[in-house]
Amino acid sequence: MPRNRLSGTGWKPVLQTMTTPSASDRPLNVSSRLIAVAQSMPDAIAVVEPLGYDRRRRGLAPWRKPLWGAQERYRHGACPLFPFGKRRYRHVAFRELDEDSSRIAGALHGMGVTPGTRLALLVPPGIDSISLVFALLKAGAVIILIDPGMGRRNLLRCLSEAEPEGFIAIPLVHAVRVLLRRRFPKARFQVTVGRRWFWGGAMLEQLRAWPAGNADVPAPTKAGDPAAIIFTTGSTGPPKGVLYTHGNFDAQVEEIRDFYGIRPGEIDLPCFPLFGLFNAAMGVTAVIPDMDSSRPARVDPAKIVEAVADWRVTQAFGSPAIWTRVGQYCRDKGVRMPTLRRVMSAGAPVPAHVLQAMKECIHPEGDVYTPYGATESLPVASIAASEVLAETAARTSQGAGVCVGRRFSRIEWRVVRIVDGPIPTLAEAEELPSGEIGELIVQGPVVTREYVTRREANALGKIADGDRIWHRVGDAGYLDDQGRFWFCGRVAHRVLTEAGPMYTIPCEAIFNRHPLVRRSALVGVGPVGRQSPVLVVEPLPGRFPRTARDRQEFTAALGELGQSSPLTAAISHILFHPAFPVDIRHNAKIFREKLAVWAAQQRDVRQAF
Repeated sequence: MPRNRLSGTGWKPVLQTMTTPSASDRPLNVSSRLIAVAQSMPDAIAVVEPLGYDRRRRGLAPWRKPLWGAQERYRHGACPLFPFGKRRYRHVAFRELDEDSSRIAGALHGMGVTPGTRLALLVPPGIDSISLVFALLKAGAVIILIDPGMGRRNLLRCLSEAEPEGFIAIPLVHAVRVLLRRRFPKARFQVTVGRRWFWGGAMLEQLRAWPAGNADVPAPTKAGDPAAIIFTTGSTGPPKGVLYTHGNFDAQVEEIRDFYGIRPGEIDLPCFPLFGLFNAAMGVTAVIPDMDSSRPARVDPAKIVEAVADWRVTQAFGSPAIWTRVGQYCRDKGVRMPTLRRVMSAGAPVPAHVLQAMKECIHPEGDVYTPYGATESLPVASIAASEVLAETAARTSQGAGVCVGRRFSRIEWRVVRIVDGPIPTLAEAEELPSGEIGELIVQGPVVTREYVTRREANALGKIADGDRIWHRVGDAGYLDDQGRFWFCGRVAHRVLTEAGPMYTIPCEAIFNRHPLVRRSALVGVGPVGRQSPVLVVEPLPGRFPRTARDRQEFTAALGELGQSSPLTAAISHILFHPAFPVDIRHNAKIFREKLAVWAAQQRDVRQAF
């Protein structure tokens, strides 16, 4: 069985006038973390990438040639889940990853890329993508990272708004770029990862063959210099481009490493591509899963289990949609993953039954953690499944909200009174006492300072505090007497009735107790301030009420649940929806705005209002 050899061991941000000189002016390039790891453990495996299956014994396919010297590793023995052959992998060591990314960075300098140049990176997760990210960081370029799963229209709009000066992408992306060249007038640096067709520019293999020069690698950047533009999911409006600095990335690595006790030599399965970059900076092997990262809800759980077993994975990171399928698969098949000691899930609240299923199939002393945050501020807080299952889950089912845990060490947070407009300065924000629902605001080294697209969002999303900037997370909730934050839903999703606000997560939890409910969504119909609450229910697969009698019985049972709690007694309108619209990145965040429009169009609701 393969084993890890580590077992032994020119653009300025809008808000720059508010930057603290002592913090932002210190020399820092986050790629230096990879350089340090490569020096301390050069031969340890950095990245593992799945290939196909070895079918030579059956004469089905030839072996493929390894890429740029990467070694291939094979399964030992046929897997009962995949009896048609042995899984093949290729992997690179930290020294190889460091040298490759430095060579590419030097070639980019030779092409004319200078610090601050915005380059869009659209390459599938794998060795090439991780090497390219570190090459761009070493070159001082600003990486534009966009999840292709957000949909073609959003992707093109985000790319256009980010104004890239070049593309490093697969052939299909370049073909689209050429067809829509007017949308990218500044794009003059082109690198193709794969076969180049009718467009110009260089191929990645040409950059790797570039003669070593005297390029300054890594570039002498500072903590406050821009490193990347990452886009939000767009779950409560159009996706916005968030500016990440080298200091933000560096702080993220430290916070995640120290909070969870991650050590060099661990082996991670990053089902969310960005986490694979943290691994390389922490001396952790990243085993890239065989899945479409833009469609996590469609993951094949058997392939996740296979990768964990092949590489004796100790940690895994993914969305709730992934662990829902993996946990159920392991429970149904009686499969365990005894090497897995730390599972992380982020992107949306994780149901207690998913936490329980995952706890049952990993190491007995392992745990499942749910880090909380946002694209603009990550990580903020975290809680372990052991604490959820022992205490907070019972309160969640009674409408207390979802406890997301305690803050990370360098995070400052406050809950302030909800204001729908801007809060220009911290002095104008009214802090609320423990137990009172308001909006969460956060500040710290992992908190980004501004949006560089949809700039109008800076006025609504940021609060000035002298030289510091607080981010308005946009989540409603409260702090308890133990210093934990309880999430009650998005501020934009609260239903504003004449009797006062109703928050989605506490209300939905009451109805989610019904055994036939997969999930529910509270939406408001009518003018703001006089909205009527409507509950939309997505039943379990195969349990959608098709007849009038079934709907009547299902509605009556849900009505009894609603009347059992003062939080939901005012909800009298219940609708059934076959499949909720959800975000593409995590397949977990419900697009309640779309459901609200749909609910208002239903005949029963129109007649009632």
